[in-house]
Amino acid sequence: MNFFTQNLSSRKNYIKIFNKKFSVLLPVAFLLIANICNASTLIQRSIGDANRINPIFATDSASADIAGWIFNGLLKYNKNLKLVGDLAKKYTVSKDGKTVTFILRKGVKWQDGVELTAKDALFTYKILTNPNIATPYSTDFLLIDKAEALGKYRFRVHYKTVFVPALASWTMGILPYHLLKGHNLNNDPFNRNPVGTGPYKLAKWKSGQSILLSKNRGYFAGSPHIDRLLYKIIPDNATAFLQLESGKIDAMGLSPIQLERQITPKIKKNYNIYITPSFGYTYLGLNLRRPIFKDKKVRQALNYAINKKQIIDTILFGEGTVSNGIYPPVSWVYDKSVKPAKYNIEKAKRLLRQSGFIYRNGKLTKNGKRFSFTIITNQGNSERKYAALIIQSDLKKIGIDVKIRILEWQAFLNLINSRKFDAVLLGWQLSPDPDQFSIWHSSQDKPGGFNFVGYHNKTVDKLLEEGRKTVNVKQRKAIYQKINRIIYNDKPYLFLYSPYSIIALHKRFKGVKKAKAGIFYNLVDWYVPKELEIYP
Repeated sequence: MNFFTQNLSSRKNYIKIFNKKFSVLLPVAFLLIANICNASTLIQRSIGDANRINPIFATDSASADIAGWIFNGLLKYNKNLKLVGDLAKKYTVSKDGKTVTFILRKGVKWQDGVELTAKDALFTYKILTNPNIATPYSTDFLLIDKAEALGKYRFRVHYKTVFVPALASWTMGILPYHLLKGHNLNNDPFNRNPVGTGPYKLAKWKSGQSILLSKNRGYFAGSPHIDRLLYKIIPDNATAFLQLESGKIDAMGLSPIQLERQITPKIKKNYNIYITPSFGYTYLGLNLRRPIFKDKKVRQALNYAINKKQIIDTILFGEGTVSNGIYPPVSWVYDKSVKPAKYNIEKAKRLLRQSGFIYRNGKLTKNGKRFSFTIITNQGNSERKYAALIIQSDLKKIGIDVKIRILEWQAFLNLINSRKFDAVLLGWQLSPDPDQFSIWHSSQDKPGGFNFVGYHNKTVDKLLEEGRKTVNVKQRKAIYQKINRIIYNDKPYLFLYSPYSIIALHKRFKGVKKAKAGIFYNLVDWYVPKELEIYP
């Protein structure tokens, strides 16, 4: 006789007791399970893992995308790219333009249930201006002479001088004072376990695999209809596209070649394609610390030697425009009078000869050393990969040896941040405000700064500073257009193209509205009809 048969009668008694005690709870349990299984999930593709999910450190697109759902700023851009209140229900600007007062919404809760107050905004300001915190976003906040919390819901900042982009800077995510007081944020566990006020909160982070966000039911603007956002980390473009076709991904950016050549009837049936102008551009950034790139004539020669129209026609299938500098065509300061340099091999060779280079057996040399450098770019972006190949081919025609390294996202960022690169093929997604102090000012050539190519120009520095305090729109536009002309002539970047944004989104998601801000600006209002919900 074994243990089971010995205890059979007692087990029957336990079952009777269980049924009696928990018969009321069982329907509730089944209901909860049903609710979980019917939950809606938006599955997106990310080309790389996030680094630190903290808005003051989110310098890469993967980290910034996630942080954008978890944190809120005092202000935000609406669908028409106009600044409106977010954590602040309203704000006022003094007559002299130097003082901004924010009135915070009452009852906004951090995702741990603690109420947000002006103390959090003041704390965030102090963190951003702490010289021991390695954030590239400090410059805007260093112009503040004094910041103060005036009671529980009023926050005021006094600027040293008129600072026109002041309001735009307060789209920066606010951090929780009660969780981070006295912490060294550079390497704090908070960066892996963030707590914000946003519509979504971090549920699970599997490094190198996926990041899962769940909706914040206590979100002050109303709980999102989509229960979860799942980011699948898929560096390989072909793999991601196959998952899109099989319905395992709901939303992802498409390359023009995918749009033109790979869209199948199945994708057309199940997905909507949204094409909008991009607020950014793609460039080849030259590390100006490298001796071969210090001569402006050399940089200009490289620019003439690259056939940008071929890149757009071949890789983008016409879905983009040749870039003429630091502003895309959708920017209000875009200067169409600046004409991009046309492809001209002979002019490129002439400039290189003027810089002391000579040709030996078809190879370009100087002081007995061949002109050779390496382009790095990130894995998962086929446009950049093929653009790099065209650039390699074009420069070979003038005797330059170009190597290409395609790196996993975080390894790629590490090389940029450590300045251990020759040239980088990358892109910027820009703010609607034309101020690009953090990218081009000499002071931003620092650890963690965005001026990673090491560009220094005293005239540009002065104009950037002037543009930040010029209120007159016409004068401000003239300043930024002058900045663009100088930088385009200096060629710290070889400006390649401004692409269009192409997004494939599964048709089961409803409430999607196309606007200047793209399609994701109102994601909290999206929904999936019950009959179309899918549990991943």
